[in-house]
Amino acid sequence: MKKFVMAALGGTVLGVIATTQIAAPLLAQESAKTENVYEQLDLFGDIFERIRAQYVEETDSSELIEAAINGMLTSLDPHSSYLSPKDAAKMREQTRGEFGGLGIEVTQEEGFVKVVSPIDGTPADEAGIEAGDFITHVDGETLLGLVLDDAVELMRGPVGSEIVITVVREGEAEPFDVTLTRATIQLTAATARTVGETAVLRLTTFNEQTYPKMKEGLEAQVEAAGGIENINGIVLDLRNNPGGLLNQAIAISDAFLEEGEIVSTRGRELADGDRVNATPGDLSQGKPIVVLINGGSASASEIVAGALQDHRRAIVVGTKSFGKGSVQTVMPLRGNGAMRLTTARYYTPSGRSIQALGVSPDIVVEQPRLKPEADEEEESLLRPRRSEADLRGSLNNDSLTEDEVKQILEDRSKAEKAADLREEDYQLAYAIDILKGLSALGPKE
Repeated sequence: MKKFVMAALGGTVLGVIATTQIAAPLLAQESAKTENVYEQLDLFGDIFERIRAQYVEETDSSELIEAAINGMLTSLDPHSSYLSPKDAAKMREQTRGEFGGLGIEVTQEEGFVKVVSPIDGTPADEAGIEAGDFITHVDGETLLGLVLDDAVELMRGPVGSEIVITVVREGEAEPFDVTLTRATIQLTAATARTVGETAVLRLTTFNEQTYPKMKEGLEAQVEAAGGIENINGIVLDLRNNPGGLLNQAIAISDAFLEEGEIVSTRGRELADGDRVNATPGDLSQGKPIVVLINGGSASASEIVAGALQDHRRAIVVGTKSFGKGSVQTVMPLRGNGAMRLTTARYYTPSGRSIQALGVSPDIVVEQPRLKPEADEEEESLLRPRRSEADLRGSLNNDSLTEDEVKQILEDRSKAEKAADLREEDYQLAYAIDILKGLSALGPKE
């Protein structure tokens, strides 16, 4: 018994020695790392003091520190940054839905400013700025080497003032200049209209107004149609929607899902992950949905498209989305500034991350570029041909009643309007045609 006890004690002592031998180097490594950090901070202090004392011109200490903080954050990824008190106030204005500028959502790629999307009805949209354009100069001043917030600041200015931006566009041989007039940008987060028997919901951004405005718009269209039974489906148009508030993306997705996961976020630590599920209730009462996306659909737009696609609740039509699958948390700082820090990636219900890959549409439909004016020969081919009914003395159709003839003419008018819409917005017309086809098949038994 004594031998057993001694053996056990001996094993314990050996275990303690072994643990100590393993732990000691780890503690030493950790201590070395900490010392290195302090050395680096001392180095920063030395550089800061030398700049203040020896730089050729007098410097502003607070601006130097802000630049250092911003440099540290922007080195992480394109979406992390420091927000000065002024920039933080502007960001709060944007989430409420009104701000001044050109009307473009931008990011930074390899040192250049890249357009995520123009915002509907803004100077940038009306000037023909497209998602994927690169802005290289503002009023002749290069943006290369500037952090994103400084580049954006150059594009801001008094409402009504003119600005010239230099644009590089894929497919164009040379950069070209675009002159815009700055304006107060009032975001209409959501609009609704009915095209034929289809409710078209256009979401331009995800701010505090998005879900309430969308719900209000859909309900108005249903009421005008005389009930949901007179609506054949919904087009949710997320093209050129750069995203915004995560809670609004969740609310929009939840509006059309009865159950199941909407989105999950995964941070650095497993405990920091989160999962959001839908609650019962479908605003559309099960009507088919087509979601429209393109290269300007980013972030919150991709959450909605991915959730509805994974649950087979909607058909996604258009072109591949932007591919911003990260979550930024805005953290208030002393002095009314803020820090925008990437804290997680988000995942669609099937567990896929769309970071850098985007959401792939179920049906790829490109928006045709505007063609040059047709020549006389092409115009003659497009002119409507005369039919039997146009001939003098042609016989009447005696097999149909007046009501049946009226219905045929109404259907023909709708078809002609649909053809006109294809010229105006081919992707939207395609989406509406899908819903027409699903409606013609009738309800599932």
